[in-house]
Amino acid sequence: MIVSHFTYAQFAKIIDKDGYVNVRKQASVTSEIVSKINTDKIVYAFPDEKLRDWVIVDYTDHQNENITGYVHHSRIKLIESYEKIPIKSFNDNIAKFISKDVTVEIKSEKFDYKKNKRYFSSTKYEDYTVEDKFKGQQVWGTDGTIPISHYTSITAMIKGRNIQIPEKEIENLFNINSEFAACYYDNLNDTLYITSVNGDGAGGYAVLFKIEKGIYKARVVTMPF
Repeated sequence: MIVSHFTYAQFAKIIDKDGYVNVRKQASVTSEIVSKINTDKIVYAFPDEKLRDWVIVDYTDHQNENITGYVHHSRIKLIESYEKIPIKSFNDNIAKFISKDVTVEIKSEKFDYKKNKRYFSSTKYEDYTVEDKFKGQQVWGTDGTIPISHYTSITAMIKGRNIQIPEKEIENLFNINSEFAACYYDNLNDTLYITSVNGDGAGGYAVLFKIEKGIYKARVVTMPF
């Protein structure tokens, strides 16, 4: 169902005491620097044993440009290395994750395209037109087809604090695969990461939501390679 590289590619956090890390064109300290990524930023990482000390990363910079390059493995921390919140219940519409300090509920449902058609807009290219905007935002997960499902809400309770992911952050994400959702908690920094791989085939994408100290901080969406 999902393209094969999603089975090992995963989100990671940049960790570097200098405040940033260099992204190299090739897996070598002497290779050209193609970009710099600040500490704590989230990237999509492709660990590969053949690269030994290097990891391929995919990242969207502050100018919304996609950067792909190599980062030394000592400068990243895989999100899945944090405490994983166990999934307690799952069905077609609701996935619930519960631990001692954290509860996450992800809700989705079938998408009513007819009711929402007016919110879509298209981009015309040289020889074709594609419906790729929803309420002015890039559409994720459809590959130009009609959406099948969408999020209705993502909520979390962290040590007694209730947080809801803003509607604008989930409204343009379609074709939800909550069976591929996961939640990780960094207790030391009081940070929750909610991740999922949605869509199918060419429309596949990965998404991460970050909640830090009880406050929603960021969303990262990527369609690597």
